[in-house]
Amino acid sequence: MIIYFTYYNLTKIIFGRDSLNQLENELKIFGNKILLTYGGGLIKKNEFPNVTANPTLDKMLKGSKLARNNEVDLILAVGGGSVIDCAKGVSATAYADDGEEIFNRYWIRREPITNKVIPVASILTMVGTGSEMNGGSVIRDFKQMIKEVRKFPVECFPKFSILNPEFTFTVSKYQMVSGIFDIMSHLMEQYFSGNDDNTTDYLIEGLLKSVIHSARIAITDPTNYEARSNIMYN
Repeated sequence: MIIYFTYYNLTKIIFGRDSLNQLENELKIFGNKILLTYGGGLIKKNEFPNVTANPTLDKMLKGSKLARNNEVDLILAVGGGSVIDCAKGVSATAYADDGEEIFNRYWIRREPITNKVIPVASILTMVGTGSEMNGGSVIRDFKQMIKEVRKFPVECFPKFSILNPEFTFTVSKYQMVSGIFDIMSHLMEQYFSGNDDNTTDYLIEGLLKSVIHSARIAITDPTNYEARSNIMYN
């Protein structure tokens, strides 16, 4: 049964081979001070590098301090879900005054955000989580030995996300397969939920068929644009 719900997603998706061409125009909307977050690579200006898988609280707080001290206008995450998750965490905590306690407030107790939020945007280079168009943020706290997900409100959703399937061409086979399994896992989480909703179930079945079909092609032909685009769009 489909119960009452409100669907509201503010993320602008720019998809395709030439999608990066729109970056300059999108950035102009927010200002001149951009904080780049990424997991690796060669980005070297106003940087917040080496964001790891399942980003840590310590790393996020360093990014928060960097964003606050430089009064950045936008946080631009370049990478996969973990980089975008960390960017949302930085967005939500840069102007909070709680230090490490902010993890307990925002991730454990899930209190409302009362401080200023910095806009986030993303350039996706890896498929998997869907973090490029939602408010989810997974952060680890090593001191408490816990990992928590916070579903932030729309203020922390990426304002825009650039998705070019060609950016995944050089991803290793292992990472690509891992991302595909991540997509399937998230779909199955919803499919095997306790809610009896056949409309959603049928949509998920179609998405799973599409992912499996495209995955077989993408694994054997890494530069097959159609297969990679279907996987990324899923």
